This record gives sequence, C-alpha cells and structure tokens, in this order.
Amino acid sequence: MDNQVLQTIRQKLGDAIRTPFPEMVRRDAAPVQLRGKVQAVIGMRRAGKTFFLMQCLADRLARGIERERLVYFNFEDERLGGLRAEELGALIEEYYRQFPQFRHQAEVIWCLDEIQLVPGWERFVRRVLDAEKVEIFLSGSSARMLSREVATSMRGRAMETVITPFSFREFLRGRHWPDGAPHQLPSGAERSALRAHFDAYLEIGGFPEAGAYAAARDRVGLLQGYVDTVLFRDVAERHQVSNLPALRAFVRQLLRNPATLLSVSKTHADFGSRGIAVSKESLLAFLAHLEDAFLVFTVPLAARSERRRQVNPRKLYLADHGLAQAFSPVAGFDRGRLIENLVACELSRVSRDLAYAKTAAGFEVDFLATDFQDRRQLIQVAADISSPATFEREVRALTEARKEFPDAAALLVTESEAPHGSRTPKGIGIVPVWQWLLGH
Repeated sequence: MDNQVLQTIRQKLGDAIRTPFPEMVRRDAAPVQLRGKVQAVIGMRRAGKTFFLMQCLADRLARGIERERLVYFNFEDERLGGLRAEELGALIEEYYRQFPQFRHQAEVIWCLDEIQLVPGWERFVRRVLDAEKVEIFLSGSSARMLSREVATSMRGRAMETVITPFSFREFLRGRHWPDGAPHQLPSGAERSALRAHFDAYLEIGGFPEAGAYAAARDRVGLLQGYVDTVLFRDVAERHQVSNLPALRAFVRQLLRNPATLLSVSKTHADFGSRGIAVSKESLLAFLAHLEDAFLVFTVPLAARSERRRQVNPRKLYLADHGLAQAFSPVAGFDRGRLIENLVACELSRVSRDLAYAKTAAGFEVDFLATDFQDRRQLIQVAADISSPATFEREVRALTEARKEFPDAAALLVTESEAPHGSRTPKGIGIVPVWQWLLGH
C-alpha cells in the first residue's frame, strides 16, 4: 500500500475517534438492529443520511459506549484515490493496532460513508462482518448507495433504514419547538404558533438545507439543483439514458403534478402531440428509475386483486412537497395538493401498506393506510371544508368507503373548520393537519 494512503488512514482514524459529534436535528428514524446484518442507510440525496449516521454514534455514546469504539470514516477524500478493496483491510488493522484491547472483546461501531468509491467494497464488508466483533452502517451519495441495490449487493446481509426529508415534527425540532405532540386542548397562543410553523413548513419543505435560505429564489435554486443531480447522476448515468430531453420533460411533468392520478399512457400521448419523441416503455422505465432514486413514489388502488392494483392508475407523490413549489411555473401552488403530498409522505414513513380507495359508486378516498399492527384507516385530505358543499362531498366519500372497508377507522384531515351547524356522521373524525402530523 502507498505510504501516503496509509498515513491518511491513520490520520482519519485519529480524527474519527476524537472529533466531537456535531449538533443536529434529531431524526425519528430508527435502524433495526440484527446481529450479523449491516445497516444500509438509504434515501434521496441531501435528505440527511450522514447526520443520521452521526446520530446513531451519538446515541451509543450516550448509552455509555467508549468514544474510541465509535468510528465514522468517510472515503470521499482525494488522498484515498485509487484505494483498492484488497487494501481496505489496512483500515481495520490500523484501528486494532491502536486499540488491541477491543479486538474480539468489545463491539466496535463503524459508519462507512461513501465506501462505494472503493470498487469491490462489498467483499471487504462481508468479511469484516464475519471475522470481527462489529456493527456496520453504510451510506453514500452515489446512485447505487442511495437505492435498495445496496441490500442486494450485500446478498441479504443488509437491513434498510430510509431517511426522508424532515417530517413536520422534525422541522419543528429544528426550530427548537418542544418535542412531543401538543395536548388535546392547546392554548390559543400555541395553536397560532403551530399554524405559523406549519405555514413555513408548507412553503420551505423538509430538506434540511432548505430552511437555511430565507429567499425563495435561493431555495428554488437549491431544490432544482437536487433534482438535476438525481436526473443526471442517479438516472441518466446509471441507466445509460440517452433521451435526456424526454427524461427532463417527464421529470418536470411529475414534479408539477403531485397528488394526482398518473397515467403514463396519457403522458405518452401528450408528449407525442408536443413533438417529444419517446416510447411508452421508456416512460415506464423512467418512472421506475425515479422511484428507485427516491425522488417520487406512487400509491396503488386498494384492491384484493393484484391485477386491479396493476391496471388502475396509481397516484403520484413527491419525496418532499417543497419540490413542487420549486418547479411550479407560477407562484401559489395548489395548497390542497401540497398538504395531500405531505400527508402521503408521513403515511409512507409509518405504514406497512398504503393505497387509495375507490368505491363501487365512484367515490374516492385519498388513503387507505395499514400500519404495522394491521390497523387500517381511511384518510381524506381537504385543505378547506368551510363550504357546506365541500364538507358534504368529503364526508360522503368517507361514509361510502366505510361500507366497503368496515374495519377501517375514518378521518378527515383539514386546515379549516367545518361549516357552522354541520353534523359529522358517527365514526368519522376531523382533525387539523398540523395536529395530525404531530399526534397521529
């Protein structure tokens, strides 16, 4: 091994066990710890994966694990250029040369960031997992490390933890709001403050860096840059997409239409009328690639038949509602669709299965969510139900859907109050969106 590379490894190891962990917004994600499994921390670029690795180490420090056993090592260093997989063993040997008392005696926690820069890293990680007493976290910003492909690379030896942009609870935490759901009857001042924070969240979105930009112009540029990176590096380069004009047009189409039914056939026909040459099969492939990169996700129709789920249109949602704001051609994006998108993101974090419901009579409910205890809930999202006609329409959809899903609770999530004098049918709850996000 090159002596300079070895010196770099020694220096970085020294820094890794002495540098204090940074202050960070605590994330609610929690890795599933299983002996003999690597923790693969995945998710969209810039969602906060590196800080989550730091959080995992800080948690173990708080539990009394020695700082010397908590190692964060980032391979994105020009001094490590050309490092080969067979040389990675020097990292482990150098560590145990400094701390021989830990080898085979105490578990060492390794966070290996950007390790994909070393070709053949998978063999090294599997060997260390089998030969040493370690817990290993992996993450990175390459297309492969962002996606579930990292678990495939580890041949069933990896558990996934998906890091998303901030939830509303995490957004509040970043603004130093006291943790925990508000009590059932918050004060008027507390309600006003939470509504103001929710308005800010709706405008800024959940990407950690976005909150640092006061000017909307700068925030838009930041988020558009994120999407360009996903488009070119995680899709075009990774999957050898040559039809970049069609890919860019498709991404714009998706980002401007969250919380809507997605029909690839209609999109294909629309592109044809606009002179954008692309096949329907290519659009389907683009969609799969964008989902794999965590830029968007789709929700199927709730149906027992897998065929019905496949042939019916899916509903489209974005990784973060701030992306819709950044790509809207006009100011003032539809508030109701933004709220539905952020509700979808929240449900995706806590649900085992997520679908939308459509009754035999044609009534549609935004979500049928099944949690990990197999409890089901019908959720309808409406920004404004102050109009009697709107209130009746949304409640009617839930009432009809309950007949077909009698085991599911029913909830109307909204920003506004119900019309004066209106009556809500028994079994249907109404809750402000900010309160639902904090206490559901």
